[in-house]
Amino acid sequence: MEPAMQPKFRTIVTRLLAGACLLCATNAAATAASLSTVYKTIANARFVDLTHSFGTDTPVWSGFGQAKMTPAVDPTTKRPYDIAHDGFRATYYEMVGQYGTHVDPPAHFDEHGTTMDKIPLKQMILPLIVLDDTPYLVKDPNHAFSLDDLHAWEHKNGRVPEGAFVALRTDMSKDWESNPDRFKRSPFPAWKLETLKFLYEQRHVTATGHESMDTDITDKMDSETYILKSGHYQIEVMANLDQVPAKGALIVVSWPKVKDGLGFPARAFAIVP
Repeated sequence: MEPAMQPKFRTIVTRLLAGACLLCATNAAATAASLSTVYKTIANARFVDLTHSFGTDTPVWSGFGQAKMTPAVDPTTKRPYDIAHDGFRATYYEMVGQYGTHVDPPAHFDEHGTTMDKIPLKQMILPLIVLDDTPYLVKDPNHAFSLDDLHAWEHKNGRVPEGAFVALRTDMSKDWESNPDRFKRSPFPAWKLETLKFLYEQRHVTATGHESMDTDITDKMDSETYILKSGHYQIEVMANLDQVPAKGALIVVSWPKVKDGLGFPARAFAIVP
């Protein structure tokens, strides 16, 4: 570059950089304003807890056994910490990851699958679709939600959107505390494999969930195996789906970031307009 051109070139570059910075600042301000509007909308919405509280007597698969919750103790004196002597108290938890309302990451069934700490954050807030199985349970208490049922739902409510979280309402959650033996019954209402395949392969949903402790109506675990080995997560033992509309809500799901975790109690809630 000729010496006479260098000052002019620097001026052009400086102006371009200044313009780019102004554009970035403008975009950042617009994004912040947009997020502020989103927050105000969310703050005025209705929140529905989709999570059960759990304790030592919570229903759980017999192969895992009940949780144990005991006071945390001083490792030297073995005395439980308490507020009077130590200013704090804490609980020691001993339980399987798949306990209460919980997340099943792909690695739960696939040794090469994604563990719970590596599930993308963007997959933890999604449009929520609720499929209602309860009308079919009047004649068939263990009805598996079929592809025909899904088509009927779409005919009434519109196409299931891509990227959604799809939850199956069966109202089993109402037995969680009041009748735990009934909650643990088998068989129980659940998914049909063909329905899940259609949702993931044709509607391209992100994740699914249900109220029961298992995905399947049989002991073969075909549906759960399909979901997890396809690289998707699921939420089991959901609650209060009867309080959420068929579409239009958002779901937020979170869980501890356990390194290489294979499952853990989760907190899920719906934001309802």
